[in-house]
Amino acid sequence: MITRPLDLATKLRLPPRSLDALFFVNVGLLGLFFLFFGSRFVLAPGLGLDFRMPELAGAQAGAAMTQRVISVLPSGQIFADGLLNKAQLRAWLKSEAGKLKQPSLLVRADARVPLSELADIVSAANEAGFVRVRVGAEEPAAGKAETPR
Repeated sequence: MITRPLDLATKLRLPPRSLDALFFVNVGLLGLFFLFFGSRFVLAPGLGLDFRMPELAGAQAGAAMTQRVISVLPSGQIFADGLLNKAQLRAWLKSEAGKLKQPSLLVRADARVPLSELADIVSAANEAGFVRVRVGAEEPAAGKAETPR
């Protein structure tokens, strides 16, 4: 060991045997930081890096605030407060619509989600009592040339 030639090991203090209050303050502050500044919108669980919303000219002009958000993947997975199937989604929509005065919903669907599945989700949200249901889209990139589809 490198401390042996100078006998430094005898001059070192022993590590403290108890946890002082500062340790608990630091842990508490870290917990509060993650509680208040953590966001489910930063990186939603289950959304891969290949998730891309459809592009629509004027999408930003039609943007509106919503109270609830769900994400739909092409594999049929639906994320709200976790992974839901269609039956669980209907129950979740009813419970969330009952909690709000003028409930509004944003459906963030991948561009590859079939329109029939998207229509089922929108109709289930309307049946549950959501007043406004928005389907998310992104504005096309400025320098991107549009190709006919």
